[in-house]
Amino acid sequence: NLLGLLNSMDQNGGSTSTSPYNNEHAQNNVTAPSPYAQPSSTFEALSPSPAIPSNTDYAGPHTFDVSFQQSSTAKSATWTYSTELKKLYCQIAKTCPIQIKVLTNPPQGAVIRAMPVYKKAEHVTEVVKRCPNHELSREFNDGQIAPPSHLIRVEGNSHAQYVEDSITGRQSVLVPYEPPQVGTEFTTILYNFMCNSSCVGGMNRRPILIIVTLETRDGQVLGRRCFEARICACPGRDRKADEDSIRKQHVGDGTKNSSYLYTHCMPFCTNTHCNFSTCSVSLKSRLTPSLSFSVLQIKGREIYEILVKIKESLELMQFLPQQTIESYRQQQQNLLQKQ
Repeated sequence: NLLGLLNSMDQNGGSTSTSPYNNEHAQNNVTAPSPYAQPSSTFEALSPSPAIPSNTDYAGPHTFDVSFQQSSTAKSATWTYSTELKKLYCQIAKTCPIQIKVLTNPPQGAVIRAMPVYKKAEHVTEVVKRCPNHELSREFNDGQIAPPSHLIRVEGNSHAQYVEDSITGRQSVLVPYEPPQVGTEFTTILYNFMCNSSCVGGMNRRPILIIVTLETRDGQVLGRRCFEARICACPGRDRKADEDSIRKQHVGDGTKNSSYLYTHCMPFCTNTHCNFSTCSVSLKSRLTPSLSFSVLQIKGREIYEILVKIKESLELMQFLPQQTIESYRQQQQNLLQKQ
């Protein structure tokens, strides 16, 4: 019967037939590797982060951007930002608000990462950390959740996460991306920089860049913005000194700084291949009336935008009837008299 047959098979090893997949092969228990499995090697432990982070601006699919509020160069300023130099000046441990903007919302769980790196090629492989004096001091460290060696901290956000890459050693701070509040365009993050640029044993006067990235939860970069930073005792004074120095260089030598001139030129010259060494003129010089186009060197984007509006207004006036212009002037005069 069936029960007796099953018992007989159990006593004889399960079956009288032999199979290449039974007995001997089962005893060897050799498992063939999957063709899709990653081979075991030293590369398995490599960090997903690059050894040298990119500092190239990348708006990405969500048009990611970083900006700063209008700031002055007053000596009392605790921080100030130069749009001309793309450089932040701030005092140690002082609040520095940075505005984050996207045109479309990133995926759920996106984060904002801020990471310092050295600017010059000879230093870029080194990790930016605080100097031993500030790292070991109780000042600014007591009661803080941030590791004492981290240069950048986030203020007023309990969700901030401080990260040190296990392979590269680079330090950064992450906060969850939050959409702007109703009626605003920006999300503001408050950063602190916890060591002076001049500190011996730390940055030691070596210029640094701050790389701010928008990332997915698993580290995919969706956008990147970069700016230089200097942590100093008098941000307003240092910014003014740097801008004055750059201005003198550009005015004094147009050939070596043609890229700057092209970026900051008034659009008076329609020749895109203009040789700035011969075409550009200083503010003190005067062009001859025979020239139909001219190039004017402008310091700062804000002044540039104002002068563009003035230029366009003057050009539009040429197409308006004189009667319309006189009527407009009369209206303005009447408004002044009413005041």
